[in-house]
Order: sequence, then C-alpha cells, then structure tokens
Amino acid sequence: MILVLLIGLIFIGVAFVLFGRALLTPRLRASEALRQIDVYGFEATQPEASNESGSRLAALRAPHLRGLVDSIANSLGGFLAARVGRLKDDDLLRTLQAAGYYTLSPRRFAGYQGLSTVTLGFMCAWFGLHSGKGTVMVLLISVIGLVAGWKLPSMWVKRRARHRGERIEYDMPDLVDTLVATVEAGIAFSASLQIASKRFRGALGEELRLTMQEHSMGLSLRGALQNLAGRQDIPAVRTFVRSLVQGEELGISVGQTLRKISHDMRVRRRQLAEERAHEAPVKIVFPLVLFIFPALLTVILGPAFLQIHHVFG
Repeated sequence: MILVLLIGLIFIGVAFVLFGRALLTPRLRASEALRQIDVYGFEATQPEASNESGSRLAALRAPHLRGLVDSIANSLGGFLAARVGRLKDDDLLRTLQAAGYYTLSPRRFAGYQGLSTVTLGFMCAWFGLHSGKGTVMVLLISVIGLVAGWKLPSMWVKRRARHRGERIEYDMPDLVDTLVATVEAGIAFSASLQIASKRFRGALGEELRLTMQEHSMGLSLRGALQNLAGRQDIPAVRTFVRSLVQGEELGISVGQTLRKISHDMRVRRRQLAEERAHEAPVKIVFPLVLFIFPALLTVILGPAFLQIHHVFG
C-alpha cells in the first residue's frame, strides 16, 4: 500500500511538471535565447529612443520574485559552501558549463539545491501528516523528500550535460566538413569558425559562438579552443582541439588536419550507431516483460479465466 502511494505521488508530480512545462515552453525558449545573447555580448543596432523605451519596459517587467529567489539561493549557497567541502570543487562548475548554464555559479546552484530540499521535504511531511500515517511513516516520507530534493537538481544538470555532449559529438563531423570546405576555399581558419558559429544551431552553435566571443575579446584562438575542450570534455571535441593544436605546432596544413579529423569522426559516429543498435535488444526486454507481456496475457487469457470461473464457480 505504501509503495502504491509513493508511486502515485511520483506520477502526480510528473504530471504537474509536464503540464507546467507545456505551458511555459515558448516563454522559456524566448528567455533562454535572450539570456544567451546577453552572455555572448552581442549588441542590437537600434535607435537610442527605442533603446530607452526597451529599457523602461524591461525595468517594468523585471522579475522581482526571481531576483529575490536568486538572492536567497546565493546566501544559502554561501552557507552550504562554507560547510560542505564537496561544493568547493571545480567539478560542479564544469558540469554547469557542460549543461549550458554559463551564468549560473556553483554557489547559487547549491542554494537552489538547498531550497529544493527544504521545499520538497516540507511538502512530503505535510502530505504524510494529512494522510493520517504514523510517525515512522511520516519521517520516512520526509527523508525521501529531502533526499529527492537534494539529488534531483544535480541529476537534471548531469542529464542535460550528457545530452548536450551527445548532440555536440553527433554534429562535430558536419562542423569539420564545413571547416574543410571554407578553409580550402581560401578563408582563414578563424573566419571559418565564425561562419560555422552562425550556421550551426543548438548546443554546438552555442559553444562555437561563445568560443568566438572569447577570441574577439582578446583571447588567442588556441586558448579559446582549449576553453571549449574544457567546457565540453567529450572525445570528439578533445580530438578536434588536440589535432589542431598539434598541427599548428608541427606546421601541418589546417586543411589536411581537418580532413583527417573528419574521417576519424565519421568512423566514430558509425561505431557509436552500431553500438546503440546492439544495445537495443537488451533495453527492450524490460518494457516487454513489465508492460507488453502482462497486457497480452490479460487480453488473451482473461476471457478464458472468466469462463473457467463461471463454469466451476
């Protein structure tokens, strides 16, 4: 009974999250695009009057509640960072950057984790008290809520970082092909990267635009590429950056280096596709056993059992 109650609570929470996400997805995408533009430092070319009116509208629409939550998260994150040594490591910062949260500091994220822990723990305790359960069961539900509130944000960030890395690794051969075509047409490598950053969308386009923004602000192209490899520590990006750096040190042509990288990445992408194809039969066993087979047995054997019960009953 307790297990059914917990599963029902989880399903209700997932339903609410999906409903809210469906309502807020267009607005979140627009705000995400504006945030990325602000991070990259691009400026709009508009008259001063329109800029003044836009700033006034922005001031009127400023999310005061979000600013309050951010300040509370910063304070709570500083309190937790001073007492939890694990929060001081750079692993969390690299994970946030890999997930695309460039403006989110580890301290603020730790504060969000603390707020999520307190909120979910309080909600689970309130649900346990109002459901008429015993003290032990209320404590158990509260502990589950506290653990879930602390773990779910980090799990979400790691999942997003992993998916962005997989998408970047899938798009890297197309990027290298674009660079090969532009470099062999006589365009400089930095200009080729600038063209590719405008052409590509998604996670790879965001990383390329951030890399070129760092380069335009005075950082060398080699340093900007090494920062790219630091943000996205995946095999395709590491191979791309290391090959270019070694080719520059050895004096090898950029076009020749890019062609070799393109061939290696195509082979790796085909191997990854074959590996996932081999994993499909194993992954499909659990849905078959848990969902499909019980439904088939119910449809096929259900009438027979009813008939037997009717005859012998």
